[in-house]
Amino acid sequence: MTTFDYDLFVIGAGSGGVRAARIAANHGAKVAVAEEYRVGGTCVIRGCVPKKLLVYAARFHGEFEDAKGFGWHLPDGASFDWKTLIANKDKEIDRLEKAYRGNLERSKVSVIASRAVFDDRHTVRLLKEKRTVTAKTILVATGGWPYVPKIPGIEHAITSNEAFHLETLPKSILVVGGGYIAVEFASIFNGLGVKTTLVYRGEKILRGFDEDLRDDLTAALRKRGIEVQTGAAPAAIEPMPTSILNEKMQGPNLRVSLSNGGHVDTNGVMYATGRNPNTANLGLDKAGVMLGAKGEIKVDGQSRTNIDNIYAVGDVTDRVNLTPVAIREGHAFADTVFGQSPWSADHSLVPTGVFSEPEIGTVGLAEHEARAKFGAVDIYKTRFRPMKYTLSGRDERMLMKLVVDAISQKVVGCHVLGPDAAEMIQMAAIAMRMGATKIDFDRTMALHPSAAEELVTLRDKWVPSAVAAE
Repeated sequence: MTTFDYDLFVIGAGSGGVRAARIAANHGAKVAVAEEYRVGGTCVIRGCVPKKLLVYAARFHGEFEDAKGFGWHLPDGASFDWKTLIANKDKEIDRLEKAYRGNLERSKVSVIASRAVFDDRHTVRLLKEKRTVTAKTILVATGGWPYVPKIPGIEHAITSNEAFHLETLPKSILVVGGGYIAVEFASIFNGLGVKTTLVYRGEKILRGFDEDLRDDLTAALRKRGIEVQTGAAPAAIEPMPTSILNEKMQGPNLRVSLSNGGHVDTNGVMYATGRNPNTANLGLDKAGVMLGAKGEIKVDGQSRTNIDNIYAVGDVTDRVNLTPVAIREGHAFADTVFGQSPWSADHSLVPTGVFSEPEIGTVGLAEHEARAKFGAVDIYKTRFRPMKYTLSGRDERMLMKLVVDAISQKVVGCHVLGPDAAEMIQMAAIAMRMGATKIDFDRTMALHPSAAEELVTLRDKWVPSAVAAE
């Protein structure tokens, strides 16, 4: 019989890989994980966790302004220190990485600090250690990597990876993109006092989201001082001519030429134009693993590739690129392969939050998706000023929207824009997972006073003005 060094070898110690390794080890498997950077992956090290910490920091600016309407006064004003924020963020990331390592060690998983690449379907080469190991089963969980286009001057731009480690905060910045990361970082920089421009090549930001969320967030970003330009993309980035720079070098030092003929002068350029599956130079061709058009690893519902002992989970498969999904996929893989308890991750009704300012929480189908799927749908929505803003005087409105299948009356979409939207949507997702109907929402007692009560007090169907006029 063929013997292997490990029952399971995991390439990549992000959230999905770590969960799979721990669960498999707890089922009795001999497991190793190879990670060339830091344990924790994109989410913990350079993604959702540090980003959310920066989101909190950026929101204090608005909190200080709102406080005046409630009688609070800061006699000396408020000041912000970027270096303090980054140092404290780094401490928290260090703590989390140690926690992840500790969990692996307690599960008796071997952690190998090296890049691992395939030699064949059962063999991986550890480049740093200059040796090979074999495994009966191999799991690829290498996540994604920021995409940047090849345009003149791209070397002057950064991505979200570098944004977490800037030595100083720029006076102005151009954020390129229209997805989660772009709108979140535009909000972060704007909240920290940076003159911010958001440029997106599409007609509207947040492609795929409900149209009301897209429109209302765009309006809110502009109201907060972010210049949002759509239908344009950078064509070139170049240092500003010395003749234009002022003597103290305090002005913008980069000029970004746009595809629409315009330009933006700025101190920094950050690309957030998507992430590609991180499969380059892994030797997947040597193992015979099939890739898709974007370089994603093709898998079935059980996360198995076309090679029966090789699996993949998380963003590297380009299914639903969210951390909780990767964790779920990793757990299902380990239970199925090593725990004799087969199950698979369900990619429907996945709630998600966009930590822009204001915040988005959404689960289920957008209105246009529901109409395409069901034909007849009932729409319930409301816009209102949150109670907190009545005294602060902030000119900002909240959006709440329910999309209901007209036949079954099941709530198939829930969309919220405003304070604590992500916190609300997690609870709505539970109800929708259980098949809640609009009547179930109506029968639920409201919690007053709260913004969330609007979700159970919406009674009137929304009728488009053109239809209403008829």
